[in-house]
Amino acid sequence: MPIVRVADPDDEQVADYTRLTDVALRARHEPGKGLYIAESSTVIRRAIAAGHRPRSFLMAPKWLGSMADLLESAGAGAGGDIPVYVAEESVLEKLTGFHLHRGALAAMHRPPLAPVSQVVAAARRVAILEDVVDHTNVGAAFRSAAALGVDAVLVTPRCADPFYRRSVRVSMGTVFQVPWTRIEPWPGGVAELQAVGFTVAALALAEGAITLDEVASDPPERLAWVLGTEGDGLSRGAVEAADRVVRIPMAGGVDSLNVAAAAAVAFWATRVQSACISS
Repeated sequence: MPIVRVADPDDEQVADYTRLTDVALRARHEPGKGLYIAESSTVIRRAIAAGHRPRSFLMAPKWLGSMADLLESAGAGAGGDIPVYVAEESVLEKLTGFHLHRGALAAMHRPPLAPVSQVVAAARRVAILEDVVDHTNVGAAFRSAAALGVDAVLVTPRCADPFYRRSVRVSMGTVFQVPWTRIEPWPGGVAELQAVGFTVAALALAEGAITLDEVASDPPERLAWVLGTEGDGLSRGAVEAADRVVRIPMAGGVDSLNVAAAAAVAFWATRVQSACISS
């Protein structure tokens, strides 16, 4: 399909991209069509490298040149069957609801989620995000997981979507790199991890919690970290299901960290040395 010029932000051809900041619309729209939106040329390249299939592309005319190799390899644009929609920046902003300054958007087919058993089969370090509803924190946790040798991420049923546009962008596309799936039921799914040899550690401020230093001094062979929602922390059920409750020692009168920051600290402290290459 040739490159398609779009002048009307209400053009039905680009309906996949409309009002992307409207979370209620996204909740209806994405699961029904099995799509997610990848933003920026870097993120789109990582998605395609991970084997995800584009449905279409959307960009300003000035990005056609720098994206030409990617579009050709994806079977898009002239000579391909995947449409490339091009619109002036004023039209793009009205269409998407924000200023698109990172190169391009792509509507991507959402791959089916694998079962937990498959995702963790070869894993030694796993992160579980319990009801983390802020997409920025989800993306940041995935980026830390990729950088610090976490082999898989599991998200609970009420956790924000790792493939939401903001999560993908903040993760710098590492949501395509780190295997992930949803763990259900929750917290009953903890037992499935324990059955295959994982020590499940809940990161929480709780009476009797051991310090992260103690875990790091003799880490389990297979370790799953449970990290809680931004406001209330971990649920009582998650804490009770865990094998250990762990706290990060704090100074300066600070009692806790943002969930994404806490995740990075825990991942680094208990990383498998061979999985991380010194810079």
